[in-house]
Amino acid sequence: MTGLFITFEGGDGSGKTTQINLLASWLESEGHTVVITREPGGTDLGTELRNIILHREGFIAPRAEALLYAADRSHHIHTLVRPALQRGEIVVQDRYLDSSVAYQGAGRVLDPTEVRNISVWATENLMPDLTVVLDVPASVAKERQAAGERQYDRLEAEAEDFHTRVRESYLALAAEEPGRFLVIDGESSIEEIHQAIVDKVSDLLG
Repeated sequence: MTGLFITFEGGDGSGKTTQINLLASWLESEGHTVVITREPGGTDLGTELRNIILHREGFIAPRAEALLYAADRSHHIHTLVRPALQRGEIVVQDRYLDSSVAYQGAGRVLDPTEVRNISVWATENLMPDLTVVLDVPASVAKERQAAGERQYDRLEAEAEDFHTRVRESYLALAAEEPGRFLVIDGESSIEEIHQAIVDKVSDLLG
């Protein structure tokens, strides 16, 4: 594949959406074709699964939740992401398998390796060229969400200790694969964060 696969990770309220849009605009200004997508919800099927996973009222067993995310991911990669990469396009994606390791592995206290292996199998081993983690303390992310005055989804509504485990998991993942991850202080200015991402992506593009 000749395209570039860039994923963004971090806790809810870390600023991923802002930075994804800024990066996509910069890449397009440089002449690249960009596909912006997200998980869950990057396809029609994914939208249906997203509503179940994030907005269904009532309990979902942790393992069932992990499998629903993997099902969305498998379909998303097969029908949207891999074809775009094969066309030589740049895919900029909000969340990927590292989210499952952090949220279902650390957050739901499942085995992180098992959770990761499900997604690796589901996506036929497709890994990002770069994963950007916007790191903010759980307390800061919660304050940002509250300021947004919108209804929380099932995961956003979890207690602060859940989100602290998620953050710690992301940092541990980045330490294990420093070549793939770029960890940025999410409390830096929007401009500083964007520039750090552009510098890294420029290196990847050569």
